[in-house]
Amino acid sequence: MLAALALSSCGGGDDRPADGDLARAAGRGDLEAVNDLLRRGASPDDGGEGGRTAVTAAAYAGAPGVVRALVDAGADVDLQDETRSNAFLAMGETGDVDVLREVLRGDPDLTRTNRFGGTALIPAADRGHVEMVRALLQTDVDVDHVNDLGWTALLEAVILGDGGPAHQEIVRLLVAAGARTDLADRDGVTPLEHARSRGYDEIAALLG
Repeated sequence: MLAALALSSCGGGDDRPADGDLARAAGRGDLEAVNDLLRRGASPDDGGEGGRTAVTAAAYAGAPGVVRALVDAGADVDLQDETRSNAFLAMGETGDVDVLREVLRGDPDLTRTNRFGGTALIPAADRGHVEMVRALLQTDVDVDHVNDLGWTALLEAVILGDGGPAHQEIVRLLVAAGARTDLADRDGVTPLEHARSRGYDEIAALLG
């Protein structure tokens, strides 16, 4: 008891953030707690469960203000967790353009790939995130990158999309950005052939 009091009275470090505190606060989108933890000496690259960093947790949480605070504190947006995701790659999944703007302030490596060997553009295309695809095409991301499945963003927009208005617009954006329509999958099937086989007439017209 006396030893504990002595440590407290001489500033024995009881107030230092524990490992994972910052990542957990960021994952809640709690800007006040994040700023407090940073002031108390938390590393901006603090990692939580699965090695997910605070800035990646904030990106998934859809918390642009928290991402901004962490980037301003020096967080490395390229650090990948055990699933190979990071703050930039998360954008392909979430489609959150407001968060993307803050992540881009951290100068991400656009060539990093996720667990499927894809860039952020590929999941954004297959999930129908039109505005995210539009925003990513304003960066230097490789529009023709081929993932471990042998698919490009254009192929995924056709194969995994539903052929509806969102995926039609994504195909239009990709083609306008110079995506190669002749890049086939591992079986030699082109995006146009996939569109025709699925009855996606509007997309086939864009590719034909």
